[in-house]
Amino acid sequence: MSKPVVFGQNLSRYYEVSGGVFKKPGLVKALDGASFTLEPGKTLAVVGESGCGKSTLARLVSMIEPPSGGTLEIDGKPAVVGSVEHRKTVQIVFQNPFGSLNPRHKVGTILEEPLRLNTDMDAQARRKRAEETMERVGLRLEHYERYPHMFSGGQRQRIAIARALMLNPRVLVLDEPVSALDLSIQAQVLNLLADLQDELGLAYMFISHDLSVVKHIANEVMVMYLGKVVEAGKTTDLFEKPRHPYTAALLSATPKADPAKKSHRIMLTGELPSPLNPPKGCAFNPRCAYATEECRRSAPKLEAVGVTQVACFHPLG
Repeated sequence: MSKPVVFGQNLSRYYEVSGGVFKKPGLVKALDGASFTLEPGKTLAVVGESGCGKSTLARLVSMIEPPSGGTLEIDGKPAVVGSVEHRKTVQIVFQNPFGSLNPRHKVGTILEEPLRLNTDMDAQARRKRAEETMERVGLRLEHYERYPHMFSGGQRQRIAIARALMLNPRVLVLDEPVSALDLSIQAQVLNLLADLQDELGLAYMFISHDLSVVKHIANEVMVMYLGKVVEAGKTTDLFEKPRHPYTAALLSATPKADPAKKSHRIMLTGELPSPLNPPKGCAFNPRCAYATEECRRSAPKLEAVGVTQVACFHPLG
């Protein structure tokens, strides 16, 4: 087992929101006690519905913002917001490549910017590094002088990946990196990410709601619901035998490649609760078919059930 490059323990991120003129400010627990490790050459997928806290976790790991509580270590050292060393180790690739690329700058300028800000490399060395990285992600050298609007969505995402690689990071946080792309282009970008991981030994935190993608690229999966981790384990174990009712519902909604395999769709009732006013006890209890009085009264802890970690008083058999 490799030494973890990222270690998170009980990470939380809370936001105080205005309650209006006559109400007290509210507290949104966007992330509430997530623990994980990320090893070189491995992929940890973080999945769940919109609003579950997965993108908040991505921002914490990439240190766009600090955690409200818990421990985050990169290479055994406490993570620090704005640290050059941290930026050189962890980079993030966002969902929308067009929104994350400056439309006024040429590709070469976009790629060289991290080097200008974080290294003392001269112009010639920066250009050489940019051109090498472009070739590595499947872009041609003539693309160096073009603007982002001249590219397709898949090419723009390759530019975003190239920019993330410029500082030779050890970790890439991939926040829904293919969800804005056509299916055929998704496969190309995922294959590129797999090749880069094999070649460079990168660790990936892959944020996604698409379990059909996660199944094929992740070594481990962490399922989140309303800011909390409800199940975590190896991908094969979790897909083969989900223990949490929420995980089972997510998997039942995933299209199957084999039409001969029959699947029973588990329909969740009700809407995702407001993070401003979460349910008492287990956050999933209003939508769970197995909820009891204990679930409505107390919040379960994440504990080992078989080979996975599950936060449920009544795990599935």
